[in-house]
Amino acid sequence: MPELLIEFFSEEIPARMQARAADDLKRLVTEKLAANGLSFEKAEAHSTPRRLALVIDGLPERTADVREEKKGPRVGAPEQAVAGFLKSAGLTSLDQCEQRDTGKGVFYFAVAEKKGRATAEVLAEIIPAVMGDFPWPKSMRWGTGTVRWVRPLHSIIALFGGAVLEGSFDLGGAQGKLVFGNSTRGHRFLSPDAFTVTDFADYKAKLRAAHVVLDRAERKAKIKADAEALAATEGLTLSPDDGLLEEVAGLVEWPVALVGTIDEQFMDVPSEVLITSMRTHQKYFALLDQSGKMAPRFVVVANTVTADGGKAIVAGNERVLRARLSDAKFFWDQDRKTKLEDRVSKLGAITFHAKLGTVAEKVTRVQVLAAEIARAIGADADAATRAALLSKADLVTEVVGEFPEVQGIMGRYYALGEGENPAVAEAIAEHYKPLGPSDSCPTAPVSVAVALADKLDTLVGFFAIDEKPTGSKDPYALRRAALGIIRLILENGLRVSLWSLLVPNARSYIEREIIARMHEQLGSLHEAHKGFVKVYGHNASNIFSEATVSAGRDYDDPVIKDINEKVIPRYDVALKELLAFFADRLKVTLRDQGVRHDLVDAVFALGGEDDLVRLLARVKALQAFVGSEEGANLLAAYKRASNIVRIEEKKDGKAYDQPVDPALLTLAEEKDLYGALSGAGETARPLLAKEDFTGTMAALARLRGPVDAFFDKVTVNAEQADLRANRLRLLSQIRATLNAVADFSRIEG
Repeated sequence: MPELLIEFFSEEIPARMQARAADDLKRLVTEKLAANGLSFEKAEAHSTPRRLALVIDGLPERTADVREEKKGPRVGAPEQAVAGFLKSAGLTSLDQCEQRDTGKGVFYFAVAEKKGRATAEVLAEIIPAVMGDFPWPKSMRWGTGTVRWVRPLHSIIALFGGAVLEGSFDLGGAQGKLVFGNSTRGHRFLSPDAFTVTDFADYKAKLRAAHVVLDRAERKAKIKADAEALAATEGLTLSPDDGLLEEVAGLVEWPVALVGTIDEQFMDVPSEVLITSMRTHQKYFALLDQSGKMAPRFVVVANTVTADGGKAIVAGNERVLRARLSDAKFFWDQDRKTKLEDRVSKLGAITFHAKLGTVAEKVTRVQVLAAEIARAIGADADAATRAALLSKADLVTEVVGEFPEVQGIMGRYYALGEGENPAVAEAIAEHYKPLGPSDSCPTAPVSVAVALADKLDTLVGFFAIDEKPTGSKDPYALRRAALGIIRLILENGLRVSLWSLLVPNARSYIEREIIARMHEQLGSLHEAHKGFVKVYGHNASNIFSEATVSAGRDYDDPVIKDINEKVIPRYDVALKELLAFFADRLKVTLRDQGVRHDLVDAVFALGGEDDLVRLLARVKALQAFVGSEEGANLLAAYKRASNIVRIEEKKDGKAYDQPVDPALLTLAEEKDLYGALSGAGETARPLLAKEDFTGTMAALARLRGPVDAFFDKVTVNAEQADLRANRLRLLSQIRATLNAVADFSRIEG
């Protein structure tokens, strides 16, 4: 079957757009093929800096004949209905229609036989339509043309079955139409002449002969292999950098790896700065020595072959790199002349968020919270406070101003150079972590305390001003912050209450609002602080539990009344919404670990559970339980019992959650069930208290036999009213006993 080959040849396409553009080309063309009833066997898209290409195998020569039927009005229908049907079907007379008995009467049917079209005709229409709809992130017009494309377009290959399709793409204006052809060009410098192709195999082979490696994956593999080989000749290894490899593959059509030298004078600059400068500005790969430290060598990937073996290219790149690294070294040397602590005051000039204050205010809040967390997890509270104070100070350094990617990392270097506690320095570097699912999670206690405090402060603040994530939008990366907190807690096995961590931070935000208002009223910041403490005390929990009473008793003031009626309830709601947000994020985390979301729902539904380590242990025990035969059968019995009780409670208009009356138990099976439920409850309670959830589930599993026997032998809706009510209370006790462990009604199955 014929093959379709398309190539759009242009000026250089930005590297970051190429892979997505190739996918978009494949998607748009194949969608339009399907819309026209054209099937195919395989579609393959390619991209290089100067071209997008698509090859599709197994297309038919023609589209299939189509028979379309349209049902009309009943025979004998009013003339107006018949006329409307004929018009919609494109017919002029009922003689052109068929009459069919559908079993519900005789109706008119319009039948149209549409002959298939030549695939070449369809393709000639599809290609310009795809080009006109192409979703480039950024595009341009050039010359006098009116059409937009990513870069000026030079030629279009459109071959079907080896023949050029009859068609063109209108560039607009005086530029006219770009006619489909079978010619392209190779490498801009090494093989600039045009050549013609007959099919994809010929196209790919001639491109390679013209110094173009069409396959992106092949270019990446060649770049990596050549760079590793060059590193090996120097006794070094290539520093892994998949992102840079992806970008460089989009910059070259004929990759040639070369190795250059970094002047020794720059090697005292932190390696993160050197690597960031090289990869960001010059697209160089760093090399490492046997100990894993950065070596004074780099790999640059050229897009050409030179007579001197690349010596001039290397020399030119070394010269450019010296200029780049001279700036980095200057910034590094200048930054070390000022201590981090002396830079903290400058954070007051940086806005964290217009509604949440400055970075300096954030640092103050994080200090308080980091100390609280440190005490809760057994870390050094003084070290955590110190690390929080210095955590953002490197934001106002020259190096971080030039290379924002190294914030935190530079803070560690500066802190160590100033003789700070190594734990403090590491916490400065790690407080942004984890930045994503593939990023490492801090384990040092001080680092964990500061990392948690920083993320919790961000979440509380943005939830309080109603800047929560919506749909796919999350401009402040709050989902990532919540997942980071979950990982910090679970991977470090921290036994902490989320609510107890959120409340002190909320108090800090509320205190900021109250003091700002009282300052305006009293004219003195000192008096405003005194007034705040007088009303709300020093205990953070008072801000929610006793504020209104305290305000009315000790500080009768309209400002405080407004705070109690509006501000504090807003934060109370925000914290509860934040706990629900954590529950949703925890489901995402556990789902990736193979844990069912409904089991997380079942445990969360108990309420009051914000110890994530304990929650996870309970969920995993529950998953093992419902996955067993006893658990699955008991779950089915629970649902049966719950449904019966729910239906009867609705019918009777009353609840059956009262204690069972043992004197009304007449059958052995209901007596056995009552005893088993009482025994299971007594056994489970101390096990739950000790957080032995596996043992608790084992105790519940012993209910299966008595429950099965009860349903086999006992009629719940007995004729005697008191007997019926007692049996419904017994079923209600099944629900209550199991719900002490988790809300089984939330479990699917």
